[in-house]
Amino acid sequence: MTRPLSRRTFLRGTGALIALPYLDAMSPIAFAAARRPEEKVARMMYVYAPTGIMPHAWTPTTAGTDFEFQRIMKPLEKFRNDITVISGLGDNPANVKGDAGGDHVRAVASYLTGVPIKGREVRAGTSVDQIAARVLGQRTKFGSIEVACEDSRLVGGCDGAPCAYQTVSWKSPTEPLPPEINPRALFERMFGDLNVSSDPVERKNQQDYRKSILDLTLADTKSLQSTLGANDRRKLEEYLTSIREVEIRLGKADSQSLDALPAGAGKPNGIPASYAEHARLMFDLIAIAFQTDMTRVSTFMMAREGGARPYPEIGVPEAHHPLSHHGNKPDVIEKLIQIECYHLEQFAYFVEKLKSIKEGDGTLLDNCAIVYGAAMGDPQAHNHNVCPTLIAGHANGQIKSGQHIAYEKQTPMANLHLTMLELAGVPTEHFGDANGKLEFLTGI
Repeated sequence: MTRPLSRRTFLRGTGALIALPYLDAMSPIAFAAARRPEEKVARMMYVYAPTGIMPHAWTPTTAGTDFEFQRIMKPLEKFRNDITVISGLGDNPANVKGDAGGDHVRAVASYLTGVPIKGREVRAGTSVDQIAARVLGQRTKFGSIEVACEDSRLVGGCDGAPCAYQTVSWKSPTEPLPPEINPRALFERMFGDLNVSSDPVERKNQQDYRKSILDLTLADTKSLQSTLGANDRRKLEEYLTSIREVEIRLGKADSQSLDALPAGAGKPNGIPASYAEHARLMFDLIAIAFQTDMTRVSTFMMAREGGARPYPEIGVPEAHHPLSHHGNKPDVIEKLIQIECYHLEQFAYFVEKLKSIKEGDGTLLDNCAIVYGAAMGDPQAHNHNVCPTLIAGHANGQIKSGQHIAYEKQTPMANLHLTMLELAGVPTEHFGDANGKLEFLTGI
């Protein structure tokens, strides 16, 4: 190899385009003196837990580094040094009732915008992820990727307001961004350049033609491998194997019958009947997008805010939202916590995935700042003043992880957003109802 491999190298084939992870050949020692230091890329992500989280099963009882992981967060305990728990934040704009909209729709639409909704006008604010995407997206294939595990329809009425509010991402105050719920569609968007037909027969023909993304790029892959060293060949093989595994799982999801879905799920073909498999496919695709620098910004709604999805696979056949009005009944609260634990288990899978991917001298998780949280605490009280929140990752060493930081009650959630923008290299002076950045969170 006579010169460094470009960071923008792709494996190409008919109807397919595969970005590469970072390889040693992209910065060989022979060129070290002539090149600029490798850019440290920070990724920003928000994972939204719908319909609240019970604070007593989440919030550590002590601040500092010796905090105990409560029941809901237990799956993350082995990642203690990669996790920062934050308490005291409030989604204060969700308390502003305005001319329309219940607590759930106010919560979801204000969570990343920091402003109250305008009811029937369908107006909120530009969300923090989209402010970052405007800058970071100039260097990536996608400015941002928005996904979810439950349909957030944008027409009709929801919780006393237009359903258009059922998303956390807003490109502008009047442009809500609906999340993608179909992993097959996201996969096609990431790797294919065919126009995917909405006709089932034509779509099947397209899929048969394509066979596999990896098969289509086989010749280009072999050509590249012949130029790489042993370490890079191993990295490339691990990466391509992860794509193949996603393809196989998507194939299984495509063949599943709708009859296998739990009542009330309302999922189209191509989406796994299992919630866990659905969530993990989406997380795997986001991990690949981060690994290959397809995007540096993402949002993920674990389910619809105030949604009716049941979870019979964990012994909870009742719909989520009705359970959230638990009436302080211990048996109902137990089922609600089971759902919240189940969501967090899927997030823990994602954290482990990112930590397993090597990047530079560390891991992909080291270069991420991923917020997991809700816009309310106890859903029975619709309490927006206590928003369970944590951050996974170190943002290139900028976050002091492994601690629980307790801020003053009702500290604006928007303060976290301002801090996240700074971590991502997009410093912003004002955002929503923020009154400053979060002290003690970072080393900046």
